[in-house]
Amino acid sequence: MQHTIAVAHYPEGAGHATRMVAIGKELEKRGADVPMAGGGSGTDFVALNGYDEFEPTLVDYIDTYQDGSMSEVITESVPASVRRVLDYVDWLQRIDPDALVTDDMFAAMAAPKAGVPLYVVKHDMPALYEDRLERTGAFFHTRFQLTTARKFLYPVVCPPSRIDPDDATRVSPIALDGDGHTIDAADVVCVPSHYSEFDRIATQLEQQGYDVLNVGDEEWDAVPSLLPYIRGADAVVCSGYSTIMDAAVAGTPCVIYPETSEQKAVAEWIDTADVAGFTVAEDAIDVFEAVQSPPESPSYRNGASEIATTVIDDLRRLNDPTTAPDRTMSGDDSEQQFRSPPRTNERLESVRSHLLGQGRRAIGAAIGAVGLTALVSQQVAAHNSYTTIEQSIPTYAGSVGEPFLTGSVVLFLLGMVGARMNAGVVSSVLLASGPVIGWAVTHWTASVTTPQYAATFPLEMAALYGGTFGVLGYVVGRSIGRLPIVNGKDPPNGSALG
Repeated sequence: MQHTIAVAHYPEGAGHATRMVAIGKELEKRGADVPMAGGGSGTDFVALNGYDEFEPTLVDYIDTYQDGSMSEVITESVPASVRRVLDYVDWLQRIDPDALVTDDMFAAMAAPKAGVPLYVVKHDMPALYEDRLERTGAFFHTRFQLTTARKFLYPVVCPPSRIDPDDATRVSPIALDGDGHTIDAADVVCVPSHYSEFDRIATQLEQQGYDVLNVGDEEWDAVPSLLPYIRGADAVVCSGYSTIMDAAVAGTPCVIYPETSEQKAVAEWIDTADVAGFTVAEDAIDVFEAVQSPPESPSYRNGASEIATTVIDDLRRLNDPTTAPDRTMSGDDSEQQFRSPPRTNERLESVRSHLLGQGRRAIGAAIGAVGLTALVSQQVAAHNSYTTIEQSIPTYAGSVGEPFLTGSVVLFLLGMVGARMNAGVVSSVLLASGPVIGWAVTHWTASVTTPQYAATFPLEMAALYGGTFGVLGYVVGRSIGRLPIVNGKDPPNGSALG
């Protein structure tokens, strides 16, 4: 039986595209038809490998958070996230694949909505992050993907550790090997990520007599697979995990010089585990010393083949009537496990249900929103804390503080509560906006004279904060609400997420 297996990659950095193309190539070797999606900085690379990919709305949390502000995250990345999920849902319903393999959390959120079996590829666990906001985000999307996916595929170069998630399938590092050949183009290959540059390092290495290939150089033309060049080098200098995996499969000593918080976390993880074949450089001088005395060569199998075999074998079991799980379940949520794309009238009913929810539950959420508004307003006035809360907002303080993070999580969870009780988008967002309105309306009665606010201030704040976090919580909550149907089993308990 020939399968259609969709493959989607995360848009930030070409490395995500590299490993997902590697998996796609291995699936094609096993007879599968592989449509690709993802967009972003990996688009040109995907095209080089012969794919015409679907490009959903672009999301870039690294640029808006690490290189921007929390305000940009709220006003740009959060709404774009919702649009990206909806774009994926529409794409999956149109192509109707047998499965989706992805390292993109937004595609993973879309799969249950489209009724498509999901296989997740993910390595960045919550325990890797020190930043509270990044750790919280990693926790939520890791938990979601662990419980939604039929297989959670975990490509690692490190030995088992406390950060490993329960119910994950450890696989070897993933690399796009091309034809398996070697190109002796340089002594050292420098591979910067989308967020780093190695021009000065490459120049210094050349001045020390090394023949250097700098992939970040403007004169470098992208190639379908970088691994043959890495295999032919004496050492590779890189920032991101994708090149780390390339080096592991190529058997080339690797010097890690990280830039972003995720890259630094991965580097520390590898350094702490003392993984053979890798060394971490904290600054440029450490890079030069490591290249002069490189670590021993690593030796790993290519996990792309393992993943392709795992997915194909699991789909065969799923389609075997003697082993496939029951495709229906009883109760209010009874429906087919894997659905055909809905017809027009069903789409309209689905839109109405998402917007307005079930009558009594929507009314209950609205009443809860009024109660929260009154409670928070009374507490803010009683403690005269209006200004204190105002000064914790990133648009005022210019930074993200603990009060804002706590409040954001509360609004997100209120949106999830509304979704789980089938209250609909409108009532769920209203529920999440209740605390914000309760705080904002106090400017009418509190003795706050500077700055002066417009009469629409409470609604503006509700739309900005309650709306964005409420919608995001609703999207995640609705997806989580269907987990037992997609998996054919209850979500696992006690997963070690770090």
